[in-house]
Amino acid sequence: MASASSAELSHAEPDYLPPSVQGAVKILVTGPFGVGKTTLVGSLSEITPLRTEETMTAAGADVDDLTGRTGKTTTTVALDFGRITLNPRLALYLFGTPGQERFQPLWDDLTRGALGAVALVDLRRVDESFEILGRLEEQRIPFAVAVNVFPDSPSYPEEELRSALDLLPEVPILHCDVRDRTAAYDLLIDFVGHLHATAVLELQP
Repeated sequence: MASASSAELSHAEPDYLPPSVQGAVKILVTGPFGVGKTTLVGSLSEITPLRTEETMTAAGADVDDLTGRTGKTTTTVALDFGRITLNPRLALYLFGTPGQERFQPLWDDLTRGALGAVALVDLRRVDESFEILGRLEEQRIPFAVAVNVFPDSPSYPEEELRSALDLLPEVPILHCDVRDRTAAYDLLIDFVGHLHATAVLELQP
């Protein structure tokens, strides 16, 4: 009989947190409007994710640029929340931030206590990521840039992209189609591995 993948097993878990869990870590999923944050949290979460999406109306037409975002009818107005049980004693909580500037007052609350952040980038609109990447650097939150691969995304050499985003050498650039559950898990594993390696280096004399 074929065995289930780890991703399939995790999504089969009940919504209730196992009583053996004694600790938790927090990861942010952030990025500009329409980059795929809600989709990534949904791909990763073992529980039905909490979403605070509202239908976009004419009132937001002048502030939310929908160019190239065909079919987008909702936007996150507070947060997305998901969970992964890493082992019987440790859970990982995913907090997706809203992408628009008008929701910035929520930022401090959402970032408090975060172990790190996955900053999604759309290569069709690289300039939209500058503000959020700068905010992460200002608050000294360890982060990785995760390029969400859209069908019509251009391709750039890593050094060119690193220069365009003005990233420090230690910030990893990862790639992922956030709709693909396996790819999303690989992205998270790579990022957590980066956080662990960074912490080990910091502890060395």
